Amino acid sequence: MIPNQIRGIRKLCSVTFLLLTPVLLAVIPARAAGPKAYVGNFKDNTISVIDIELKRVTASIPVPPGPHGIVITPDNRWVYVASDGTSTVSVIDTATDKLVENIEVGKNPHGVAVTPDGKFVLVGVYDTDSVAFIDTASRKVVGGVPVSKPHNIAVHPNGAVAYVGSQTPGNFSLAIIDLARRTVKENVPLDKTPRGLEFSPNGKYLYITQAGVESVVVVDPTNNKIVTQIPVGVSPHYANFTADGKRGLTAVQGPSLLAIFNPQTNNVEKSIKVGSRPHWVAPGPGSKTAFTTNEDSNDISIVDLESDAVTNISVGNAPRKIAVQTAPAKQASSSRRVTISGFAFAPATLKVSANETVTWVNDDGASHRIVLKDGTASDILMPAKSYSSKFAEVGSYDYFCSIHPYMTGKIVVTERHAMTSLPIK
Repeated sequence: MIPNQIRGIRKLCSVTFLLLTPVLLAVIPARAAGPKAYVGNFKDNTISVIDIELKRVTASIPVPPGPHGIVITPDNRWVYVASDGTSTVSVIDTATDKLVENIEVGKNPHGVAVTPDGKFVLVGVYDTDSVAFIDTASRKVVGGVPVSKPHNIAVHPNGAVAYVGSQTPGNFSLAIIDLARRTVKENVPLDKTPRGLEFSPNGKYLYITQAGVESVVVVDPTNNKIVTQIPVGVSPHYANFTADGKRGLTAVQGPSLLAIFNPQTNNVEKSIKVGSRPHWVAPGPGSKTAFTTNEDSNDISIVDLESDAVTNISVGNAPRKIAVQTAPAKQASSSRRVTISGFAFAPATLKVSANETVTWVNDDGASHRIVLKDGTASDILMPAKSYSSKFAEVGSYDYFCSIHPYMTGKIVVTERHAMTSLPIK
């Protein structure tokens, strides 16, 4: 009798566990989604998706041949990838990591850039000698500007101009586009082929690399004159910056280094060995890490900028460009948060319920000040500081940055819906 009783108890416990399992799974919260990095594998025609927190590849997304330029919109939602083996720019949804659309832009698109407000993606269409404007709301090409052999593009943080590296043989230049008028306002001659170009977060200087030049060239955009050159090593390909503006980051292909320089002094502070022939560099969230794509070793390097520790993660063949989400690794209340990054609010329009609190977090390297049209205002937000405001009434609330008035956003407050209880059966 006793063994039978034990078997009966075991059976009852097993049935009970099976019945309770769905309930247990329902109440155990999943790991909060962290930011991701997107890597274009040029020879594989794929985009590798990397979970930054776990430091591993979580997906591989097929795209048209030759993924070249890649950029993430300021709200971290959409990835735009130019494929220079075709005539399209692909759009990837970061919520699902699925390709949702291919946009025809013209033959052999190279570099891409997004405006600070997230409204337009600019594409250098090399073989049609033009820069195409994609409206991110409609995902349609809505205009273009003639530029001879456009390669990479950098948009000024104020959203007024874009600098385009023109690689016309024997006539290299920087084409400066007036984004409001969509015209080339000036061509600045160069003696060498332009490669990568990027503005410092405060927009004070433009940093460019050129074929055959062993330095990062620093240009003052107020007069387009060279200020200085930063010697970083053989074949620098692209210079970028941490979001706080405190560190400059350069992928140096010859010695396979990440060179780190001080933007205040333009002096190299240290160089860190990464994978073979780094092509591109992107800052990680929080300004504490940097990512390089290593074209010859088929991996990326995640570099801890404090300890100099390097973690290499294998991806596809010939990784070139990389784009990294700026959202914090764990963001429990992302739907009630506005991130200030790249001199833009993300999301530009946020929908909340009545009586909810919205928090603005300054992830920029510059100070900002939130002012609502009704007069409510924050103190000056230094980098890494935040400001919160509760919205009690239903309605639409426009706001802007009083330091940079071109930065605008909107909070849309809707009715709060009461939860409906299900009857217990």
